[in-house]
Amino acid sequence: MEPSFSDLQSCTVRPDAPLLIVDVDEVLAQFMAGFGAFIARHGFELRVDRYALFQNIYRPGESQHLDLIAGKMLFDDFFRDGADDLLPAIGAADALADLSTRADIVILTNAPEHGRQSRARWLKTHGFDYHLVINSGPKGPSAADLARRTVAPSVFVDDLLPQLDSVAEHAPWVNRFQMVTDERLRPLAPTAPERHTRIDLWPDLKAAIERKLILP
Repeated sequence: MEPSFSDLQSCTVRPDAPLLIVDVDEVLAQFMAGFGAFIARHGFELRVDRYALFQNIYRPGESQHLDLIAGKMLFDDFFRDGADDLLPAIGAADALADLSTRADIVILTNAPEHGRQSRARWLKTHGFDYHLVINSGPKGPSAADLARRTVAPSVFVDDLLPQLDSVAEHAPWVNRFQMVTDERLRPLAPTAPERHTRIDLWPDLKAAIERKLILP
């Protein structure tokens, strides 16, 4: 199946199938590593000292991070020229391939509009041939829309605490997992284990997803 980046309304979810809704960056893709390599080719450096993106971009030798506007320009350029170079998260493709035999999978990602083609191409290249929905802003409403289409259990996976909280607000019946694939980011990531289970390794996460989706 080709990755579909048509809108949310046209995404197909079987009404009786378990549903896994999964993010891309730092869940399926090693985003910070790839973005760091991209900006290095443009004369900047990524210092992973906080759980943020633009505040970690520096000019070599400077102590003040790059301003937001310049950082946003690099981010936009990355989705034009560098997004194909991301490495997949270790174990992600195998885990989803196995889960997809028993559950529907929807990839729900926030990416710029001009990055649709590169995101879909990257997913196909690395074996993530599942429905792709490009989102903007909080993911709770979109996740709730998808999860209402099935009577079976649903799971949502993301690295960002605000997105997990958004799903908890709009779709409290959806099981939630936080995952951060970059080892440098893991100790910096805001987390709330009392609200969202945190599992950072795909073999362990896959087993936990299976239990929540009641998969044989």
